Amino acid sequence: MTHYLYLVRHGEQQDAEHGLPDGPLSPRGRRQASLLADRLSGVPFDAMWNSPLQRAAQTAQTVAERLPALSPEPTALLFDCVPTGVTGETPAAFEPFFGAVTDEQVEAGRAQMADAVSEFLVRKPGEVHELLITHNFVIAWFVREVLQAPEWRWMTINQANCGLTVLAQKPGRPWTLLTHNDLAHLPVELRTGLPEPLRF
Repeated sequence: MTHYLYLVRHGEQQDAEHGLPDGPLSPRGRRQASLLADRLSGVPFDAMWNSPLQRAAQTAQTVAERLPALSPEPTALLFDCVPTGVTGETPAAFEPFFGAVTDEQVEAGRAQMADAVSEFLVRKPGEVHELLITHNFVIAWFVREVLQAPEWRWMTINQANCGLTVLAQKPGRPWTLLTHNDLAHLPVELRTGLPEPLRF
């Protein structure tokens, strides 16, 4: 019996390029969320959680419309956050990112992700399927945690809008990464949100 954790980045946000901290999904984001819902419609989910931010909540609501047995549950553990500051191992190329990040934000992000890992990366009995709709950095931290990579490595792990990452744990075994940023449900023109666009 396996515990599956499905991690999804929210759909594309309206006017995200203008630097708005949050907002509704763009028309393309709504289409991404709808295709994600189609992709997940056959999974026997036990629970679904989402970040309270509007773009994630709207993505969760779109999925829930196709999975009427599920009710999205917002949780502050899935908020967008910065889980670390510059460490001794952080490559210099990444240091400019932290110029606008305060020590308080880093401290809050680190505490949040410690709590999120304790809450969600915990083995549950039986066959379990849980869905988390959240943000790029949060998913990157979960993947880094499962792979036991150095802390700064979350900065090198990116998810497209409505990309699907699946973690799994069998009894007596560690968590494993089954798939990362799976975009099979999205046509090329809907594959947005990565630092470098995918051309295939």
